[in-house]
Amino acid sequence: MLFSYKAIDGEGLNKEGEIDAPSRDLAISGLQRRGLVIVSIDEKGEDKSFLKISFFEKVKPKDVVILSRQIATLFEAQVSALKAFSMLAVNSENKLLSQKLTQVVDDLQAGVSISGSLARYPDVFSDFYINMVKVGEETGKLNQTFLHLADYLDRQYALTSKTRNALIYPAFVVITFFVVMTLMFTVVIPKLSSIILDSGQAVPFFTKVVIAVSDLFVNYGFFLLIFLVLLGIWVWRLSFTPTGKVYLDKIRLSTPAIGNLYKKLYLSRITDNLNTMLSSGVPIVRAIDITAEVVGSLVYKELLGYVADDVKSGAALSASFEKHHEQIPGILVQMVQVGEETGSLGNILKTLTDFYKREVDDAVDTLVGLIEPVMIVVLGLGVGVLLVSVLMPIYNMAGSIS
Repeated sequence: MLFSYKAIDGEGLNKEGEIDAPSRDLAISGLQRRGLVIVSIDEKGEDKSFLKISFFEKVKPKDVVILSRQIATLFEAQVSALKAFSMLAVNSENKLLSQKLTQVVDDLQAGVSISGSLARYPDVFSDFYINMVKVGEETGKLNQTFLHLADYLDRQYALTSKTRNALIYPAFVVITFFVVMTLMFTVVIPKLSSIILDSGQAVPFFTKVVIAVSDLFVNYGFFLLIFLVLLGIWVWRLSFTPTGKVYLDKIRLSTPAIGNLYKKLYLSRITDNLNTMLSSGVPIVRAIDITAEVVGSLVYKELLGYVADDVKSGAALSASFEKHHEQIPGILVQMVQVGEETGSLGNILKTLTDFYKREVDDAVDTLVGLIEPVMIVVLGLGVGVLLVSVLMPIYNMAGSIS
């Protein structure tokens, strides 16, 4: 909540300003820590400048990676939390992040813990991030915690970015294919088909099909466009519903090649999250619950919910994973079982993380390497079939005239 205040400082000067705090009492406490004598304090509505900044600017994952590494460095240098966050708030290039860090400073001055203050911004700091910070506060190893977080977020950011960028090129090629085919059917084919039909000669079957499709695009193209736009809006709205999210997630995981890529990406996240949290002292059930929230797939989120219930009831992690053989491969189950039996589950999970990261890298490289020649061949065949279907009758007509 945002409070506006009027106060008097130690030199007797009037001070006016605003402070963001979870409650009125904490706001008063924070102002008193600054040596101010409060004259009045009132709760305000939403901060319009904050809304303006947040509308145009976002805090990117890369910003959080850099922030975590900076915090770890400052804590390692024995800089206090209040001083560290104050410095970062002033020097941050991202205005939205700078404003959030300023509010974190106000919270710290009001006596709120670091994890409690960061938890107020779930759009920037995930549940995983908050719980890791909380563990760092409990163990007194905040500098190591933020270092682990920076390394983890860096790995995940690099992996996700590579996967996303790998899918941009195929999408571009597919869109280009449809644009070229649409131009062929609406511009080129109608001009050539009029010559064929005016000749009065027998039209081959494939040519009739091509001409019919061309007529469909020319005469009803506007309605087809409206249908596609409405379909896109429907899919977009569906993606915001719980049922739609699960359905689209299942489609993504079942799509050939791309589904296998996403599966390995999610498995890498699961093993990396569990390794990072278990190594930091987070209880296994809590680690599974948090991993379910940040894995990025509703299918795997539901799966991890079942796994957490099994582990709560006393089942081994490997035994619970084994029940979901469609989403969890046998090699992962066997490796986790070895880790449980030898007491080195953390090392096994780290090994699995590295393994699936390499698998994702290889899958991305293979996908990009295959898509280019495949799409070029498909595009060439498509255009070739259209031209042959239309030009052959013209050649036949020219031959009969000569």
